[in-house]
Amino acid sequence: MSLLPPGSRVPSPFQVIRFVRGPMRFFESRRRRYGTVFRAPVFRIGWFSPAKEVFVGTAELAEGIYTGDGRAGEARRDFLAPVVGEHSLLSLDHEPWQRHRKLLAPPLRPKAVSGYRDEIGRITAENISRWPVGRPFPLWERMQEISLEVIMRLVFGITDSEQLDRLRPLLPTLANPCGPYALMLMPRAARDRILGRRLLRRIPFLPTTRFLAARDAVDELLYAEIVRRRAESRQDATDVLSRLLAARDDHGRPMTDQELRDELITMLEAGHETTASGLAWTFERLLRTPHVLRTLRAELDNGQETYLDAVIKEGLRIRPVVYATLRLLDAPLELGGHEVPAGWAVGPSIPLIHHDPVAFPEPHEFRPERFLGDGATAAAKSWMPFGGGRHYCVGAQLALLEMRVIIREVLDRMDLTAVDPESERPRIRHVTLVPSGLTAVTAQPRATAVKSGPGRGDHDAAKTQDPVGWGAGEHVGPGEEAAGQGTADGRSGLCPRQNLAGRAR
Repeated sequence: MSLLPPGSRVPSPFQVIRFVRGPMRFFESRRRRYGTVFRAPVFRIGWFSPAKEVFVGTAELAEGIYTGDGRAGEARRDFLAPVVGEHSLLSLDHEPWQRHRKLLAPPLRPKAVSGYRDEIGRITAENISRWPVGRPFPLWERMQEISLEVIMRLVFGITDSEQLDRLRPLLPTLANPCGPYALMLMPRAARDRILGRRLLRRIPFLPTTRFLAARDAVDELLYAEIVRRRAESRQDATDVLSRLLAARDDHGRPMTDQELRDELITMLEAGHETTASGLAWTFERLLRTPHVLRTLRAELDNGQETYLDAVIKEGLRIRPVVYATLRLLDAPLELGGHEVPAGWAVGPSIPLIHHDPVAFPEPHEFRPERFLGDGATAAAKSWMPFGGGRHYCVGAQLALLEMRVIIREVLDRMDLTAVDPESERPRIRHVTLVPSGLTAVTAQPRATAVKSGPGRGDHDAAKTQDPVGWGAGEHVGPGEEAAGQGTADGRSGLCPRQNLAGRAR
C-alpha cells in the first residue's frame, strides 16, 4: 500500500504537449496503461522530477478525494490569483474559504436565481435577432456574448448603457488565456517584477501587456460601481452584487471592496466561458443526433422541460467542459491501493469518469434517456461537471438555469445546421475543453417559431424552489433569407470570422 500511483517517465513538458494535442486521448491512454489511478503532469510542470499530480477515473475514487482534507485554493493560486485576486473563492482555503462560501451561497441558490429567467430570455432573444442568416458562424462565440451579458446585467447589476459598452470589449480580454498563462509560466520573481513596475507593464510585445491593461480598466469600473452601490443601498435590487453588498458574515462583517471585486471577477472567470462552452457542446451534439433534437423540440413545443433537463445533463457528461479539479493533500491519502503523499495534488479526471462504461453504458453515445427513469439515480452519482463535495461549484444553479433558458430560446426561434457533419473534437482553451470548430453552424428562422416570449417557465410551479430541477448540490423577408445576407431580425449583418475551426482565442 506504500506504492506510489504509476505514471510515465517521459519528461513532463512532452507529456503536456500530448495532453494539449488531445486531452481525451491522453487521459484514456493513461487509464488503459495504468488503471484508474495514475500520475500525469497537467498543471504543475517539471522537467525530470516525477509528476506530483494524481488523477482518478471512477466516481468512487473521486468520492474519497472530495471527502478528504485538501487545499484546492493553493493548488490553483499561482495560476488564477493574477486574474481573480487573493480574496477569491478559487484562491482561498480553510476558514477564509468557508467565510466566502457562506456569503456567496445565498445569492446563487435556486430560489434566488429563479427570478433571472425572464431577463436571460430577453438577453438571448436580443442576441439571436442579430445572428447572420444562411451564412456560417461560430455558435460558441454567440454563446459567449449571451453569457457575458448575463454576468454584466444580473451578476454585476450594471444597467447603464455607457458602462456596458465600456465593459463588453474589456471582459473577454480579461478572460483570455494568453495573459494568465504567460504570468503562470514566468518565474515568480519575473512575474512580481512585471506586476509591480508600471514601465514593464507598458511594453507592447509582452503577452501580459494587453491583459494587465484590461484588468486595470475593469478594476477601475468595478470599484467605482461598488462605491456607488454602497452609497445607493437599494433594498429591492436583486442582482448578485447588490445581495453581496447586503451580506454579513457570522461576525456581522460585510465584504470589503477588494473581496467584492475578487468574487465578481471569479464569477466572470468561472461562469463565462464554461457556460458558453457547455451550451456550444450541447448544440454540437444535438445537431449530430437528430432524433434527440426532434424529441426535445416536441417536448418544448408542448411546454415541458423534463427532457431538456436530461439533454443538458447528457451534454455536460459526454463533453465535459472542465477536465479536472485538483487539491493539495494535507495528509497522505490511500487511493485504489496506492498511497499519495501529503503535498501532492489529486483530483478526478472528469472526462474519464463521465466515460466510465460501468456508470454509463455505451458512454460515447449521446443518450439523454440515461438521466430519466430507473437509471437516473445511478447515473447522477457519476455526474460531476461542477465538481463535488464541499467545493461543488457555488454558481452551478445559475449556469444550469442559463442553459435551460438559452437552449429553449434558440430552438424556439431558429433552425440550426452543422457546417460540417463530422463531430468536432475537444481542444483546450485556458482550463476548459471547447469544440474544435467552435460549433460552426448556419441558422434560419424557424418556420413555426414559438412566439410566447422569453421566460416561459410555467411548466411546473415547483421549479420556483429549484429552477434547474436538480437540487442544491448557466422573420426575415424571402429575398433576404434566400440571399443569406441578413440577420435573424432582417437587418444586414457583417460576415463573422472566416476561420471557424480556428484559431486559439
